[in-house]
Amino acid sequence: MSASLILRVSAPMLLWLPLAASLYVLLRGHNEPGGGFIGGLLAGVGLIFHAIAFGAAPTRKLLRLAPTSYCAIGVLLAAASGIPALLGAAGPYLTHLWWFPDIGIVLPLGTTILFDAGVYITVVGTVATLFLSLMEEETL
Repeated sequence: MSASLILRVSAPMLLWLPLAASLYVLLRGHNEPGGGFIGGLLAGVGLIFHAIAFGAAPTRKLLRLAPTSYCAIGVLLAAASGIPALLGAAGPYLTHLWWFPDIGIVLPLGTTILFDAGVYITVVGTVATLFLSLMEEETL
């Protein structure tokens, strides 16, 4: 697959812009629409643009780990987000805990961000696995 010059030049921006937007959606998803799944899909779109422009091998190199590893890391992180409730006897597994530290402003922090981050990483890994596998199968 040969990408056009325009796509190859714009691909780095088309990678980082969706990644930045995905992080915003991930962090905003606590109390607003969005979260890990939609953020992961946006990040996956950036990786797809990169793969179309430069090929599967450079995108795998950019990821540093196998895409399936991201799936495993994400699932483990999401599963680990429920452990504090078990250890603190706050409730059943996956009951999320909240803290409100006052650092000049009251910043709500919860274990839900771990769950959302796990879902985000899993979705990024899944999108990358599927798309890169399809690209490599096409070139065979």
